[in-house]
This record gives sequence, structure tokens and C-alpha cells, in this order.
Amino acid sequence: MLQELQIFYGSQFEHALLEEISKVGILKEFPEGSDLIKPGEYIRSMPLLLSGSIKIMRPDDQGDELLLYHLEKGDTCAMTMTCCMGNTKSEIHAISETPSRLLMIPIGKMEEWSSKYKTWRNFVFASYHTRMMELLESVDNIAFNNMDERLERYFDDKMKILNSKHIYTTHREIAADLHTSRVVISRLLKKMEHKDKIKLHRSFIEVL
Repeated sequence: MLQELQIFYGSQFEHALLEEISKVGILKEFPEGSDLIKPGEYIRSMPLLLSGSIKIMRPDDQGDELLLYHLEKGDTCAMTMTCCMGNTKSEIHAISETPSRLLMIPIGKMEEWSSKYKTWRNFVFASYHTRMMELLESVDNIAFNNMDERLERYFDDKMKILNSKHIYTTHREIAADLHTSRVVISRLLKKMEHKDKIKLHRSFIEVL
């Protein structure tokens, strides 16, 4: 575990901190589509994503959800940290988009390392800043872009995360992520296909 941590965080954390993380961190593995955090749950540890991709969703009162941002390897979740430190219930839904490996850090160590290691404190602040910028980008995307542009942006993000132009998903899943109807997404996908931006296959969407 220590060797793997050195690969991901060796340039950010000193060796002593990496050793502590490897001792107290609890490794967990999740298959694609797993619920990692549900709304209303108390969060007792902070995740460090070693591999895979996680999407962070915000549910509304009707049970629909809006995609806020993605986490990729090396990332952590600012909202998770806030819930941990404040001992409050989660207001997000975290789902593994691909098979994922996480190292769970106990709450007590988060506080201890913030005062003990400057590199950890900088990592936490940088994570807050990154997630906040992604949230603002999501707000801008919803407020200022039409659904056509949001859908194209969605595919751009998916390609970067999956490192593939083949997006295995359904019209219904895309509609849920973008907080719209399946009928709207199906219509826009056909429109994109007619413009030779994508090709619709039976089980996946190919970005051209």
C-alpha cells in the first residue's frame, strides 16, 4: 500500500505522512454502479480515490438527481470532508461510475494531520478549491448553456474520465445525470447523430 501511495501522492506528501496513511487507511473496493454514499447518511471517514471514477449527485425532494462533478484517481470529495468535520448528514449521492478502489481515512486523523502536516493541509484546501470550481462550472453550465451544449460537454467529460470514445450508458441514465427527461435526451442524441458528432449503437454511444 505504501508503494502505491507514493505513486499517487509522493510529490504532494512527505514520507512520514504516507506511512501514517498506509497504517490507518482502510482499503475498500467497489464494482461499477455501487452506492458509496447515500443522502441522509453520516460520514465517518474521508475517501482517497486510488483508482476508478465516482460521480457525485445532488438529489432533490422528488428523488431526481443532478450530476455535480466527477472524482478521479488521486481526488477526494470536499462535501464528504465537510460532513465528516461537521458531523452532519450527507446531502449528496456518490456512485462508482467504474470499478473503484478507495482508501478510507478516519475523521480523527483528518484533524490531526491538518495541524501536523502542512502538505496535508494544503491538499485539503486545494481539494476544496477544485471542487468549488467544478460546482461553479456546473452552475454556469446549467444557467447559461442550452441542453445541446450540456450534452456535448457531458460526452467530453465522459471521454476524459473513461479514456474512450465508446460511452456505455443508456438514454435514461444520461437524462438522470443532466436532470431532464429521457425523451429530450433521445431527441438530442438523434440530432447529434445526424450532425455526425456521435454514432448510436445498441449498447453504447460512439463519439466521433
